[in-house]
Amino acid sequence: MPDPIDLYFWPTPNGWKISIALEEMDLPYNLHLVDIGAGDQFKPDFLKIAPNNRMPAIIDPDGPGSMPISLFESGAILQYLSRKTGRFYGETERDRISVDQWLMWQMGGLGPMAGQAHHFLKYAPAMDPPNDLPYAKDRYRNETARLYGVLDRQLALHQYVAGDFYSIADMACWGWASLWEGQQQTLDDKPHMARWLDELSARTGVQRGRALAAEKRGDFRKDKAAQDKLFNRKG
Repeated sequence: MPDPIDLYFWPTPNGWKISIALEEMDLPYNLHLVDIGAGDQFKPDFLKIAPNNRMPAIIDPDGPGSMPISLFESGAILQYLSRKTGRFYGETERDRISVDQWLMWQMGGLGPMAGQAHHFLKYAPAMDPPNDLPYAKDRYRNETARLYGVLDRQLALHQYVAGDFYSIADMACWGWASLWEGQQQTLDDKPHMARWLDELSARTGVQRGRALAAEKRGDFRKDKAAQDKLFNRKG
């Protein structure tokens, strides 16, 4: 049994990527909660691991050369864990290229755009003073819809995001896609995405990863102090 990986986590779509991966890969881990509403992501000890003051992050005591290694950025962590275990990266170099491009699509497109949709549709109007910005709401709602159209068309051709095999690209995309209602989206015209969401939601590893510290997940719309930590902190 390998030594447990230290997981620095809060129950958000980005955090779920790694909790799901660890569960799917049967890797033991120790949970360290990073309360982003309380500003834990800015604490000096955490910044030594994740200098961009974002979770998730990990420390693997059995890294390359049998030496400890710390990683931040969820996409990089997924790639590392997949290489470490030899799982969920496909079987061929073409598979791995496909996984990488869809993982980058999530990191550079779906995650940021869906996150901005959440911010301007849910949180900005509830701030003090309210920032109810029709242009921003339309911009990110529409871009998220476009990206889900891309995803649906890909899933019309393949069972999973990167092809006909379950991979870290699916783990990366699922968390954000599962919150489609909060992004004011519809699945009525996306049957393939709906099928994929149902299939992944039935996986034991996804369920366990999603359930991790679920009781800590809150709604920051009524928490002014948490809003200041999340949205107004500089540096």
